[in-house]
Amino acid sequence: MSMQDPISNMLTCIRNSQLAKKKKVFIFYSKFKESILKIFLREGYIKNYFITYDINKKILIRLKYFNNCPVISEIKRISRPSLRVYLSANKLPMINSGLGVLIISTSKGVLSDKEARKFNVGGEIICSIF
Repeated sequence: MSMQDPISNMLTCIRNSQLAKKKKVFIFYSKFKESILKIFLREGYIKNYFITYDINKKILIRLKYFNNCPVISEIKRISRPSLRVYLSANKLPMINSGLGVLIISTSKGVLSDKEARKFNVGGEIICSIF
C-alpha cells in the first residue's frame, strides 16, 4: 500500500497515539515532517523528538500530557494533495481565539501563523493544532 499523503499520516499517528495514551510514536522521516515537528516543539505541543538511524530513518516523537490528558485537543489537516489552500498574511485566521496554531509552508520555510504575520508572508496552510 502506498502512502498518498504522508503529512496526514503523521498527524493521524500523533492523534491516535494520544487517544491511546501512548508516550511515544514512530513515524518515517522527511525534512518537511521534521520542520512541522520543530513548530510543535516550539509551541509546546510535544515533549521532544529524536531522529533514529535504524534500517529506515525514523522520527521518535515523545508526546506531552497535562493532568493525564493530551496537550493536543485537536489536530486537523487543512491543505490536502487534492485541494490546496493558500492564504496571504493579512487573511490568516486566528485559531481558537489565538490559543491554537496554524502551520504554514511559506517562501521563508515552514512557519507558525504568528511568525508568518511577523514576517508578513502567506503560503500554503498545512494544518491547525490546539
